Parts: sequence; C-alpha cells; structure tokens
Amino acid sequence: MINIVYKLISPKFFEEAIDEIELDEVVVRPTYLSICKADQRYYQGSRPAEILEEKLPMALIHEGIGEVVFDKTGEFKSNDKVVMIPNTPQGDDVCQANYSYNSKFRGSGFDGFTSDLISLKSDRIVKIPDDFNPYVSSFIELISVAYQGIDRFQQLTITPKDVLGVWGDGNLGFITALLLKDKFPESKIIVFGKHVDNLNLFSFVDEVYQIHNIDDDLTVDHAFECVGSVSSQSAIDQIINLINPQGIINLFGVSEYPVPINTRLILEKGLTIQGNSRSDRKDFIGTVEMLKQNPKLFEYLEKLVTNVCEINSLDDLKQAFDKEYISNFGKTILKWNK
Repeated sequence: MINIVYKLISPKFFEEAIDEIELDEVVVRPTYLSICKADQRYYQGSRPAEILEEKLPMALIHEGIGEVVFDKTGEFKSNDKVVMIPNTPQGDDVCQANYSYNSKFRGSGFDGFTSDLISLKSDRIVKIPDDFNPYVSSFIELISVAYQGIDRFQQLTITPKDVLGVWGDGNLGFITALLLKDKFPESKIIVFGKHVDNLNLFSFVDEVYQIHNIDDDLTVDHAFECVGSVSSQSAIDQIINLINPQGIINLFGVSEYPVPINTRLILEKGLTIQGNSRSDRKDFIGTVEMLKQNPKLFEYLEKLVTNVCEINSLDDLKQAFDKEYISNFGKTILKWNK
C-alpha cells in the first residue's frame, strides 16, 4: 500500500516522501495530532547541529489519535478510534520501555505520525471510546507521561503526602497538578509558577504562588518539577530548599544543558530524585481508564486547547508550527485531513 510521509528535511522546511506500507500489522489513519515542545525544537532548529544532522529528515509528532483502517490480527475493527503509542520496545526485559536504550521513539529515533497512514503493532495502540473529546485525546501521550511519573512516585514514597508542590505553570504542570488532585484528593496541591494568567487557570488546586513571592514558612512533602530548559536550575534549587526531609523530587522538565544542584542539602535531608521521561503501554491504558472513570477531567484538560489547525497541505503544517511557537501556554491541535 502506497503511503505519503510528511518529513522535516531541515529546520522550517517540510517535504513529501513516498513510502510503502506492508499489510502485516495494524494500519491506522491519523485524525488528530498534537504538537509537543520537542517537535518545535526540531522545527526551529534549536537542537544541537549534530543531532539535527543525525535525525533529519524525519516525520515529526508523537502525540496523536487515529482510526483503524486495517488489522490483520482481527483484534481491532475498521474505524475503531485508537490512541497511538510512539514508544517501540526492542526486547529489553530489565528496563521499562520508556527508559530502555533499546527502545525507539517516533518523532525522535524514527518517523512520527505526520503521514497519511501509520503501520503499528497491535500492542502499540489502545482503543478509546467514541465519545472521548478528540482534541484532548490527541495529547493522551503527554497525559500518560504525568500518569507514569505519579505512579512511580506512589510506589517509592514512604513519608506523608499531605502537601504536594508542582513547579511550572505550563502544559505539563497543569496536567500533573490535575492528576495529583484526582489521585490524592486529601492532599494539598500547591502550584508554583511565573505567569499570573496561567496560574489563574489552576482553579482545581488548593493554592498557587508566584515563585518570587512565597511565604517564609511554606514547606512541601514532595515536589514535581515541570519547568525544564534554563529555568529548571532555579526551580530545582527552590524545591531543595522548601521540601521536607526524605521527600521525593520528581523531575519532568527537559534541559539541553547540565543543571547544577545543591548536593549538600540533598544529602542533609536524605532526598530522593526521580527522573521521569515518556511512558509505555500500561500508562496509556491507565490514562484511558482514568479518563473513562472521571470524565470531568476533560472539562479541565480542554482548557489547554488553544489552537486547532486544519491540515490540508504542507503550508498548513508550517503555519500550525509557527502559530504554536508564539503561544506561551496550551496545546496546538492538528485536525489531520491528509
């Protein structure tokens, strides 16, 4: 079966490529995709030059849903709505797939979802109900990242969870705080951020603070860092100072550069630092089940949808990336009409 893949050839330049799909797996037609900051780093050319040279040309996007076109196994029916899992395990029985060096990841190690059709193994898709909001469903992958980090945190923590702090008022901070409130309804959830307009959207948490205006006696039992980039250093430093002894610092933010940390206080307080990246099938299943059990979450998550762009051409795709780049909050959704 002939397929067309829409690849980033060089920063800000997309091109069509013809591919052929074998009908030996599940074939999915993408319907709604979501742009991630990692996609933008490739599009803007802000990754190191050697990384760009190694990975491009490549189809972007690792967040998305679609409809089943064909399934040789018979596990899925035609037109079933599914969320696509970008992580592709390569036979590692020790590490989780999202932490294994043997795994491949779409939109990073190989082509993402910007194509007419996608061929996936049956365990790389999870069926979603027909009535799920398609805009929110398009970034279930991002929600599943927060889900897996919170799940690992719950397995590790031994001290009280009375006060949980989330650093970052962006998309991941919003999602992480929302899932924490759903998972630990008796805990006080506090969000720390820079932008008042963003913080005003966190209506479901107990308290919000601007990072430069915090009560002197404020402490948290555990912390979730969702800042990343150059600002992660100051966020981590503030966390180390405010967190109670034997707390867990959960890192989600990605930085291109090494981040110095105060090891003296980490040792004195006996802190644990937990790194969180990506997710895998069980996290997607858990996320879909969570959304089924608590559909009210969609009302909050829909606040993250700031742009919906219909994609009928490569120029539409370029304009969507340009529009997303100037947005300081929220998700840009691609209604994929290719």
